[in-house]
Amino acid sequence: MTTTPTGATLISHNHRPILFIQSPTLHLSSHKHPRRNTCRGSRLEYYSFAGKKTRARSVRGESVGVVEMVDGRTTEELKKGIAELYDESSGVWEDIWGEHMHHGFYPLDGVVSLDDHRDAQIRMIEEALRFAGVSDDPSKKPRSIVDFGCGIGGSSRYLVKKYGASCQGIALSPVQAQRAQALADAQGLGDRVPFQVADALAQPFPDGKFDLVWSMESVEHMPDKKKFVSELARVAAPGATIIIVTRCHRDLSPSEETLRPEEKQLLDKICDSYYLPAWCSTADYVKLLQSLSLQGIKSADWSQYVAPFWPAVIRSAFSWKGLTSLLRSGLKTTRGALVMPLMIEGYKKDLIRLAVITCRKPAS
Repeated sequence: MTTTPTGATLISHNHRPILFIQSPTLHLSSHKHPRRNTCRGSRLEYYSFAGKKTRARSVRGESVGVVEMVDGRTTEELKKGIAELYDESSGVWEDIWGEHMHHGFYPLDGVVSLDDHRDAQIRMIEEALRFAGVSDDPSKKPRSIVDFGCGIGGSSRYLVKKYGASCQGIALSPVQAQRAQALADAQGLGDRVPFQVADALAQPFPDGKFDLVWSMESVEHMPDKKKFVSELARVAAPGATIIIVTRCHRDLSPSEETLRPEEKQLLDKICDSYYLPAWCSTADYVKLLQSLSLQGIKSADWSQYVAPFWPAVIRSAFSWKGLTSLLRSGLKTTRGALVMPLMIEGYKKDLIRLAVITCRKPAS
């Protein structure tokens, strides 16, 4: 038994390292077989011992719990897996679906055609901007934008053209960043929308730089949700708008301390294939934003508006064109395609939700 510099006590159980923590702010679970878990309003903490990083999972409960490796993956291994997954899969996605790598937004009473899916992805961008109240007024529209987890730059280029703004996009995948820049250059936007490989948890931007901070389905990949949200707030200029669109797990009821075992199992299978860390609920993200004294925080559940998306993705993946592309792309992409039905299952069971969350940084 040893004591870490954080004041935590390290012991072992069945030859597995376990860290018990006393903390007034971090609430941990004591699962029999700890895996991924939720992040109930407090940050996912990291500690190192035995040469490996571990993750503390946060749930409602007493300030004592268990921390160990997340299926043997360190933070760096997660980052590497994410980058390699998108290195492999981005070309397949672009070939079939185009430049926007996110859900589409579908009218509830509309008839969805194949051509409509790409239009639905544009609608997702427009609806997120509308929900956040981003102005088209020339005197109020954003001039400087950042796109975190930019993929191949679809949102970045769209926002630059819509507002006549400049934008900087970052991604973990070198293939994505290179392709995003090539597309921007081809559209004559290269000088207004540069892309680079960078870690969104340690952003290469000064404080207060951007008046629109955009995160379209990227926070899911962040192992430290509080650090990511803090970085969004840091680089936002006074008065800037922050927009987050993300998959979440359902909010917990007042009587629940964590998700049900079968729900965790389903999310774990998705996490394993997509190199995802812990899922949060919409309520968790709202609490994180509140902790940073951000203003005008509001959220909405858009799950019903994206319902046609994953069935369409599956149909395209298992078309002849999709199958041949998958076979050429690599193992990670194929594994991701095989678990897509679990995403639909999660939505149908109201376990997985698609949330939009917006706020503003105080003007002074």
